[in-house]
Parts: sequence; structure tokens; C-alpha cells
Amino acid sequence: MDLRLLSSFLAVVEEGHFGRAAARLFLSPPAVTQHIRRLESELGTRLLYRSPVSPTPAGERLAGHARTLLAAANAALDDMAAAVEARPAPVRPLRVGIMGHGSAELTPAAINAYRRARPEVPVEVRQLDYTEHVSALTGDRVDVAFVRPAPDDERITADVLTTEQRIVVVPQGSPLADARDRGAYLADVTGLPYFRVPPHTPRVFTDYLYFGADSGRRGPCALTPQEVLTGVVTGRAAGSGLKSFARYYAWPGAVFVPVLDAPWESSYLAVRAADRDPEVRIFRALALALARELGPRIADGPLGQAIR
Repeated sequence: MDLRLLSSFLAVVEEGHFGRAAARLFLSPPAVTQHIRRLESELGTRLLYRSPVSPTPAGERLAGHARTLLAAANAALDDMAAAVEARPAPVRPLRVGIMGHGSAELTPAAINAYRRARPEVPVEVRQLDYTEHVSALTGDRVDVAFVRPAPDDERITADVLTTEQRIVVVPQGSPLADARDRGAYLADVTGLPYFRVPPHTPRVFTDYLYFGADSGRRGPCALTPQEVLTGVVTGRAAGSGLKSFARYYAWPGAVFVPVLDAPWESSYLAVRAADRDPEVRIFRALALALARELGPRIADGPLGQAIR
């Protein structure tokens, strides 16, 4: 049964007039008349008296059915419209913060492993500066963070990923540049003109940068490795880092010198201690599994050659 014919029939019954029914349906009166005739022909009975316009006994019965059928059809259309308009809730991305080069080759390996394991979850990578060692996590700007050294904050949990020899980076014209092959000692590097960091940089990070001997820095201020290297190659500052730093920032004019008697330092994957997000737990597990494989190779790797 054509619902358009039923709609025209019910409109005529309710309006008691073909012209008003046509106006209500945005149809012409002849079109409504044709609909009624087709419906009467299909059912084999007269449904409407024409003068005055009113339903016959058969029309009265059909009007009840028409109301039910049209209401059901409208309900179905509304339900389908809601289904079409409804969109699945967007999947919350996993936000990965990376300070500098993170944990060397382990950083892209962990991100790519997570993407393969959880292809339905978007990954957003955000570069962190030195002042965001803790605040990026506590401020909910990232969910996991590759940082160094371990944050000294009870709100943060950190896992060791790599442990490496310390180095300093100096201009090519520095007297210390000649020690690139043989290495230097803490006594040789504590007086270097290291770059400065803002006062709100966590103390644990400044202790790491300056080998625990912060007696006042006189170099330019820097927030990122790129700014450090700019100061180095222009002869204005020195920097420090882990040995893998040299593989990622081999700028012309920058010389990397191993510090032989400095304690080795680690890179970490840091997360919020109270975070129960399953995606964070998955990423953390993958990173730790990869650290067991790649960590020793990164620690033993040469200064200027990528680890494969």
C-alpha cells in the first residue's frame, strides 16, 4: 500500500475538503483527487462521500489504519535519521611528548609499535621543551613523555628505557674539541659556558644538564636542543646530553666529547602515577619490551652512527 495515497486520504478526512488537504500536503487538488481514486480502486470500495466531504464506513475504518501506518512510518524515519546523524564518539588520541630526541631510536620504535598494535587510536606527537619536564604531564598536555632524567615528582611514574654515557657538545674552535676521540673528565667540563634555562625549569633537570655543579651559567638561554646547537656553533655556549644526542644533532661546527668519569644517565618514559588509561598501559608495556631489546644496543652505539 502506497503511503503517499494514505497520507492524501487522511488529510482529506481530517480537513473535510480536497483543496485544504492539497494545500496542507503542498500538492495540487487534482493530484489529491487522483490519489483518492487510486486508493479506492485498489481497495475496491468507496472511501469518501464527495458532497459534503466525509468518510464512508469503509473510509472510517481505513482512517484508523492510516493513522497507525503513517505514525509507524514517521517513527521509522525519525529513528533512521537519528542513526544517520549519530556519529561515534571520536577516539581520544594518545598524546606522546618527546623532549629533544627522546630515547633515541627507541622513541620511534615504540610509537610505531603502538600504531601497529592500536591502529584505531590516533597518536599525537608533541615536542617538549626543557621546562616541560614535569608540567606537560601534570598539566594534561601529554599522556606519556620521553624525558630525562627521571622527574622528581610524586605525581609522575617513570620507567628506565636507555642508559648511556654522558657527553658535552662544544664549538669546533673550543680547546676541548681535541678531546673528541680520547674523551674528557668532569674537571675539564664543569667550567664550560653552558647555556642557561629559565628559572622555573625543574632542579633535577638543571642538575642533569650541568653535572650537578650549577655555579651560574653565562651562556644564552635555550629551551630546545636546536637552540643549544645554535649557541654552540656560533661559539656562544656549550651543551650536555647523552651519547645518542650526537647521532641526532650532528651539526657542522659542533663537536661531541665523551665525559669519561661522569655517571651514566638514563632516559625515561614518564606517565601520570594515577593514570589508569588502558592505552597508556599498552604504550608503556610496548616501550619497556622494546627497551629490553634496543636499550643495550643504544648504550653501546657509536657517537655518530644510527642504531639498526
